[in-house]
Amino acid sequence: MTAHGASREATAAARERLDALTDSTSVDALALADELAAVTALLDREISLRRVLTDPAQPGEAKAELAGRLFGGQVGEATVDLVSGMVRSRWSQPRNLVDAMEELANTADLTAAQQAGTLDEVEDELFRFGRIVSSSTELRAALTNRAAGTAAKTELLRSLLGGRAKTGTERLVTRLVTAPRGRSLEAGLESLSKLAAERRDRMVAVVTSAVPLSDPQKRRLGAALAKLYGRPMHLNLDVDPEVVGGIRVQVGDEVINGSIADRLEDASRRMAG
Repeated sequence: MTAHGASREATAAARERLDALTDSTSVDALALADELAAVTALLDREISLRRVLTDPAQPGEAKAELAGRLFGGQVGEATVDLVSGMVRSRWSQPRNLVDAMEELANTADLTAAQQAGTLDEVEDELFRFGRIVSSSTELRAALTNRAAGTAAKTELLRSLLGGRAKTGTERLVTRLVTAPRGRSLEAGLESLSKLAAERRDRMVAVVTSAVPLSDPQKRRLGAALAKLYGRPMHLNLDVDPEVVGGIRVQVGDEVINGSIADRLEDASRRMAG
């Protein structure tokens, strides 16, 4: 595995853990976003800490235990779980961990918008705000002025977006403007818009089976559903013994019923052509 590939795989694994957490209604996605953003800010400031947490010479479990001691009691259990999982992974560069952490914070905010049914509007507002910034040198200068404090920039954005844009849009733009982490405002807005589009295109299939599905069965079913719907598919798995010998798949309002064998055989046929 290349060094670059290590960070890519670690980020992908972190995204999967975040999806699994936020698929649960017991997890507050907005609180998770705030806590992940706070951890991002800390690791961005503390270079030595992020080096320790990404040191390939240290066992992953030891780094996870350190993260637990540092953040336990400071943030919620879900955030500690995510951060611990991330530091167990191998990272090409210490900064890649911080980049991934920031992405998860933004994704958690977008997930909250998705749960509230406002994700399409947030995506549109991010795009339109980017256009406004690029056409107004005065506004761009005010939002990127290093001499202006966080409170002043937050108040400016509140006056611009408060009551006019969705909460998710205001939260994401405010975080970007007050903690740009070396990026241009345009690049940051473009990244947020791309992340919103990816989140909007993600579909969730709620799969209920009488017995747990094996990994090959999950892969085959996921691939078949993605091909059927033409979009990436995340499987939210549940087990219900009353689904005797069968499986129930719900995608949005559509429900697919059938035996496990029949549905997986159909999945194989779809994958074949």
